[in-house]
Amino acid sequence: MTNEQWKQLQALLNGEVFDPLPAAFIIDSPWLPNWAGMTLMDYYASETNWLKANLQALHTFPDIWFLPGFWSEYGMCTEPSAFGAKCIWQENEFPFAEKVSDDIDRLASLPVPNPRSDGLVPFILARLRHLEPAIVEANHAIRFAVARGPLNIAGFLMGNTEFLMAMRMEPDKTHALLQTITTFLVDWIQLQAQTFASIDGILLLDDLVGFCSKEDFTTFAKPYLKQTFEAIDGSVRFFHNDAYGYVCAPHLAEIGINLFNFSHEHPINEMRSHVGDQVTLLGNIPPRDVMAQGTPNNVRDAVIQLLADIEDPKRILLSCGGGMAPGVPTENINAFLSGIH
Repeated sequence: MTNEQWKQLQALLNGEVFDPLPAAFIIDSPWLPNWAGMTLMDYYASETNWLKANLQALHTFPDIWFLPGFWSEYGMCTEPSAFGAKCIWQENEFPFAEKVSDDIDRLASLPVPNPRSDGLVPFILARLRHLEPAIVEANHAIRFAVARGPLNIAGFLMGNTEFLMAMRMEPDKTHALLQTITTFLVDWIQLQAQTFASIDGILLLDDLVGFCSKEDFTTFAKPYLKQTFEAIDGSVRFFHNDAYGYVCAPHLAEIGINLFNFSHEHPINEMRSHVGDQVTLLGNIPPRDVMAQGTPNNVRDAVIQLLADIEDPKRILLSCGGGMAPGVPTENINAFLSGIH
């Protein structure tokens, strides 16, 4: 984000109302490489291609806030790889991290990885260090420390079903695993912030919290999310969960989160009633069925309807209910903007 966009985002989080409302999208490798005319493998493997794709998005859509902006990532593989997960790569498919073990005894005793040396994590920082001068030359900056959340990582290490069962059957060992992951995440986020002085925000992504009951969220998710968001004193504390969002919504402000990207299946006014008036909502057009598969007229009409539905425009940032889906064409993004204006 540019300095001006960052200041506007901070003002919006503080309650300033914008007319028209700004548009912002989470963009990463499920969408960006193919949109920019390259395979996922070419995007991951080449710093030149990675930079080219990100700059192309900025130049094509200068009025959109892209979050987190210049996201250096290897799909879902980054953090699990630090714990020893085998990563599966194909030319133009999203990479996948295989589970390490379904044995909670083994996982509960894992050592805390070092983000300076373990797995793919050091490559994230190296890419950003190499390309930060070009990012600054483009009048942007690295604003966010980014990570997958503790439950999301645990689900990859153990398997989602096995991990959710362990919550019930082995709660003490589940807490041990989550504390190990959270200790790593705090170190990883602090390392990002120490490396880049421009970082003033955290983006944490964790859809597995949407599979928790209220009791399980309070017990197994909330304390570890709070620890992670307290890793640095950032002005933007951004959480993405586009699974079931009502279970976490009432707790977001207490955790310290002030920006929430949630499922398009949750009407925006209902989500407001759950999160309270201090959390900015990022949404809420269906990312696949409308943004990717709809016509430009479908997208424009959906945005116009969303604007008509919003009861209070304060702390609202227009987007889709999740990240930018694979296959969203340029004309649909332009139609989104035309629906606002």
